[in-house]
Amino acid sequence: MTEPLRLGVVGLGRAFMLMLPTLAHHPLAQLVAAADPRAEARRQFESDFSRPDAPARSYDSVEALCADEAVEALYIASPHQFHVAHVRLAAAHGKHVLVEKPMALTIADCQAMIEAAGAGGVHLLVGHSHSFDAPYLRAAELIRSGRFGRARMITAANYTDFLYRPRRPEELDTAQGGGVVFSQGAHQVDIVRLLGGGLVSAVRATTGRFDPARPTEGAYQAFLSFADGASATLTYSGYGRYDSDEQLGWIGEMGQPRDPESYGAARRGLAQVSTPEEEAALKNTRTYGVAKSAVAAPPAAAGHNHFGPITICCEQADLRPLTNGVMIYADERRWLEPLQAPTVPRAEVVDEFHAAVRAGIAPLHSGAWGMATLEVCLAILESARTGREVALRHQVAAG
Repeated sequence: MTEPLRLGVVGLGRAFMLMLPTLAHHPLAQLVAAADPRAEARRQFESDFSRPDAPARSYDSVEALCADEAVEALYIASPHQFHVAHVRLAAAHGKHVLVEKPMALTIADCQAMIEAAGAGGVHLLVGHSHSFDAPYLRAAELIRSGRFGRARMITAANYTDFLYRPRRPEELDTAQGGGVVFSQGAHQVDIVRLLGGGLVSAVRATTGRFDPARPTEGAYQAFLSFADGASATLTYSGYGRYDSDEQLGWIGEMGQPRDPESYGAARRGLAQVSTPEEEAALKNTRTYGVAKSAVAAPPAAAGHNHFGPITICCEQADLRPLTNGVMIYADERRWLEPLQAPTVPRAEVVDEFHAAVRAGIAPLHSGAWGMATLEVCLAILESARTGREVALRHQVAAG
C-alpha cells in the first residue's frame, strides 16, 4: 500500500530538525500535526505543512496531539527522559510510534513502553539510529547471505566534536541521559549489533571524562562478545580534535560534504558563551522555528549517512561500508558493491515504519531491539564504573 502515514510529531527540537528532510519529502509520510511548548515552533510547523484542503495543526501538549483523530502515528522526538510517558500516552490513544534513540534510560522503562504498545495494539519502532543507513543494511544482507562466511570481528571508530556542540544542562548530566554513551553509543551499538547478528553476550568497557567543564562521558571504548563467538571493538570520542570524516572523503554523518578548513568550529562557537543559559540559548538557534527550515528541498547529499569507519572481518572476506556502497576485500580481488545515491535522506526509517503499519511486516528496529541496544549502553557505563565485564540478558537476534 502506498497511502502515506499521517504523522504527528512530539517535540520540534534538534532531533526533529535532523529528521525533517526525511519526513517532509518521503512520499510515504505526511506531517499533519505536532506538539511543542514553544509557540514559534508551532507557528512554523503550521506554516510549513498546511495545505489548502488540510491545515496542519499544532498543540502545546502531547495529550492534545494524541487526541487528534487525524493522526495515526507519532514520531516522538522529545528529550530522552520523557520517552516512556509519551509512548504510553500514544499507545493508550491507539497511535503507532516511532521513538527517537535512545529508547529510554532504564530497562524498566523500555519494558513499560513495550508492554504499553502491546496493550494498545500498536507498532513501536526505535530510531532514527544509523543502523537504518543503507550501507550498513547492505553489509548485513551480504553477511546473512553466507557468501563470505560468518562475521567474526568488527571494528568501529568515530571521532567527532559532539561534546562541544551547544548543550542544555541535562545533556551534560549522565543521570539525565547526557553524554556520548546514551546519545552516540546508541548509534554505534545498534550498527555493530546489526552486523554481528544482535546477540551480544558480554561487555567490557572504559569511558572518558577528559574536560571538567563538560562533566559527562565524552569518550568510550568497549569490547563486545557475541553469543556465537564473534567480537567487536567500539571507540568513540566527541572531544572535537581528530575528525574521522577525514577517512570517508570528508563526507559528514548526514551524507553532506564537509569543509576540512572548518576545523575547531564547535569549540570556537562554544567559547563565545560563558553561562549555561547562554549555551542553551545558542543551542536554541539550531532548533525548529528559529533555524532555517529544511522543508523547501532536501539538502544536497554527497553520499549516504554514516557513523564513522567500520570494518567487518568475515571468515572469507572483509567488508567495509562506505557512503556509496560496501567495499569487499576477498582472497584474490576487491570490489565495490555500489548503492544508488539517496534522493531522500534516511528514507529507510519511513520505509520500515510504513511497512510495519500498512503491511504488518515485523520491523527490525522494534521495541525489543531498542531495549537490547540500551542494555549494551548501560553495560558500557556499568563496566567502566566497576572495572568488570557485564553479562547481558535482554538481547535479540537481528532479523
